[in-house]
Amino acid sequence: MGKGGLATASASYPLKRKREDPDFATQSHQDQMDALVTAMREVLAKAGISGQQVEAIALDTTGSSVVPVDAALQPLDDYYLWCDHRAKDEAREITELAHSEHLESIEWCGGVYSHEWGFAKLLHWLRHNPEKRGRLASAFEHCDMVAATLSGITDPKLVKRSICAMGHKWMWNPKWDGLPSQAFLSSVDPLLDGVREKLAGEFHTSDSLAGHLAPAWAEKMGLRAGIPIPVGAFDAHWDAIGAGCKQGDVVNVVGTSTCIIAMQQKTTLIPGVCGVVPGSVHPGYTGIEAGLSATGDIFEAIARRANVKVAELSRGLEGYRPGQTGLLRLSWDNGDRTILVNPNLGGITLGWSLVNTAQDELFAAIEGTAFHTRIILERLEEYGVPVERVINAGGVPQNNHVLNQVYANVLGKPVLVPDGIPTSLGSGIFALLAAGAFSSVEEAQAKMCLPNKKYEPEAGAVRVYEELYQLYRRVYLAFGRTGGPAVELGDVLPKLIEVRSSALVGQ
Repeated sequence: MGKGGLATASASYPLKRKREDPDFATQSHQDQMDALVTAMREVLAKAGISGQQVEAIALDTTGSSVVPVDAALQPLDDYYLWCDHRAKDEAREITELAHSEHLESIEWCGGVYSHEWGFAKLLHWLRHNPEKRGRLASAFEHCDMVAATLSGITDPKLVKRSICAMGHKWMWNPKWDGLPSQAFLSSVDPLLDGVREKLAGEFHTSDSLAGHLAPAWAEKMGLRAGIPIPVGAFDAHWDAIGAGCKQGDVVNVVGTSTCIIAMQQKTTLIPGVCGVVPGSVHPGYTGIEAGLSATGDIFEAIARRANVKVAELSRGLEGYRPGQTGLLRLSWDNGDRTILVNPNLGGITLGWSLVNTAQDELFAAIEGTAFHTRIILERLEEYGVPVERVINAGGVPQNNHVLNQVYANVLGKPVLVPDGIPTSLGSGIFALLAAGAFSSVEEAQAKMCLPNKKYEPEAGAVRVYEELYQLYRRVYLAFGRTGGPAVELGDVLPKLIEVRSSALVGQ
């Protein structure tokens, strides 16, 4: 198989939202499995191959997406998706108790336990589903649940758990015997009594097997029974591998949100960075995960309010100059994941005039997500993570050349973009490792990963964005932190007008 693979296919399934509760976001396990079957049969047809030729299947998923299950590994409810933010109170309680008890694991997730993560969501579910509590046998991340289901496993105790998932979202680390102690969990809430045992089992990196494809699922998917299934991981982590990530690289997996992925030989704890986990991205390195809680979702929301599609609203953005909108837009529409780890924030746009348009806001949002990304990369560098190459992966950069150029100009570094579709290449790499086709991740990357297009920084734009970034950083910290020192903001709006005027004169 050449670089980039043979074919791709997708199948949609419903996202359940509630207008009366913006924090609610769930999906059905059955819907996901049905979509997987549909997509597999479609991709076999597109590739023109028989399912009997498939040697392995690997699964990456969103995270943290959590499903409670009964003793037969049947879901007791829908998945709490990563973007389900109902567990804010639970996350705050876990964070406060962890600091008061000097729990080491809280430092490994940036000092704040997130409302997006496993224990917070499981506790929220227990508090709001008293009629189902007695049937709870365990809870699983999406990647582990799907691999176990396809393997025909029906006993929760036999499920192999992903170190990627459990390390980044459940405070798992062999340094303190895996999960936090039962005493700590019970102190958070007695509803968590016994949960450590329910989550016990084997924890593995993705060079281990989760199981083998069960005959019933093989028949549904048109594959051969018994093929290996490696332990899964989160989509952004494997997407980084598929984008060619090596030590010294930072991969921005830009989609509805942005996951920022890096890896290094040493292990460095980084305040405000939500995950530092040995073996999570590459089995031989420490994986680092940060990100923005919304990126493409912000672009979609702007277009939706204007009653147009993003593609239509994007036409003409290539003619925009840095700062010409006069707008400074923060990317907090879904809270702040890194470096503030604060869900209780909202979108802010400064500098509106009577002639600004929805397209202006879209361009300012692209600039804003780039500024936010720079804040995160500077935090990584401050704590010794090398940022030698920046790779924009995920779905958005493939279709948004303006975004890639803006990122290069804001970051002041070349931005590499895979020339093709990198999504799921990481899954292909781990599947081929499980099948024995390659002996290492690096060997597979050399054969599988796509060549890159390069976006070079433009000197004039870099100068303008340096001015705007200093404003952005000041506003970001002033509005995003509580109890901080007073910050002078009186020059922000005049400076935006000055930059806008200079940009318009230069057109």
